[in-house]
Amino acid sequence: MYLLTTMALFGSAFASSKAVVGHIPHQVAAGLRFGGGAVILLLLLAVIGRKSRGSALTRQQILRAAGVGLIGVFAYNLFFFWGLSLAPSADGSIIVPVLSPVITTAVLLALGREKASAARIGGLALGVAGAVVFFVGAGGGGLDGGGSRLTGDLVYLLGAFSWAVYSIASKKVLVGMDPLRATTYGTLAGALALAFLAVPSVPDVDWGALSSVTWANIVYLAVGPTAVAYLFYFRGLRVVSPSTATVVMFTVPVFGVTCAVIFLGESFGGLQLIGAAVMLAGALLAVTQGHFRQGHRHEPVQPDKSAEPGKSAEPGNTSESGDLESLNRG
Repeated sequence: MYLLTTMALFGSAFASSKAVVGHIPHQVAAGLRFGGGAVILLLLLAVIGRKSRGSALTRQQILRAAGVGLIGVFAYNLFFFWGLSLAPSADGSIIVPVLSPVITTAVLLALGREKASAARIGGLALGVAGAVVFFVGAGGGGLDGGGSRLTGDLVYLLGAFSWAVYSIASKKVLVGMDPLRATTYGTLAGALALAFLAVPSVPDVDWGALSSVTWANIVYLAVGPTAVAYLFYFRGLRVVSPSTATVVMFTVPVFGVTCAVIFLGESFGGLQLIGAAVMLAGALLAVTQGHFRQGHRHEPVQPDKSAEPGKSAEPGNTSESGDLESLNRG
């Protein structure tokens, strides 16, 4: 239930963020979300961190956590919110969580850090084919106009690539770190970079004209999909294998599309629906081949052994054996 709640929060972040970028520049929206999230995580660290058995991070570990945070928080969310300003949130809720693990798996196979198999290669091929069909569907017209929607979908793809790079890098970089501290420092570093990028656009915002609904979405994004979701994800990883968590991550598109349809009235064309289905099938085949079964053969991870830094979340990311990195965010 911790993991499923986390995925629901992540999925809802697409529609909620889309509602925000409709009223303020995407750079400012990203800065507000993760600035608020960083403040909340710092408060949680002040309260929970003192009770934690883990030791404080060294200066070198903090710098490493900040470095991966710049990839997983700053770079990823720069593309995430930029994509939202151009294309429907429903597109992002499919492209990011589905293609991120596909890209991660492909890179790990190319580097020789994962074993290739017919099923995995076939899954990657399916995922790429589905993505091509999806982008062709977006370029053929539809909601928001074909050109803008296709551009936004390609920006989402850059976000998925950023998350894949982040998940691979953080697998090694965050080893031995306390997860709450690592997440907090990484989120803070990314939030500061996003705030710096947002400064030139701040004067363009008519703060007095922002509705209570817009502010409610901003607060929700900082609290729910950013701070609470990460902590829930960590708790979920204490009792299930990372490979199981990877499969649960594929529920993000379900929650994301549902929220986009109900709250924003967005929709897909027939060609995009076909592409999304093929992408999802390929991603599941490529990512879970061998690992999902292996996860069932092992006993659940015990609380005092699973809180390794590095297991985390937001959009469908896998690292080597399906581990998910959680320094983001949504």
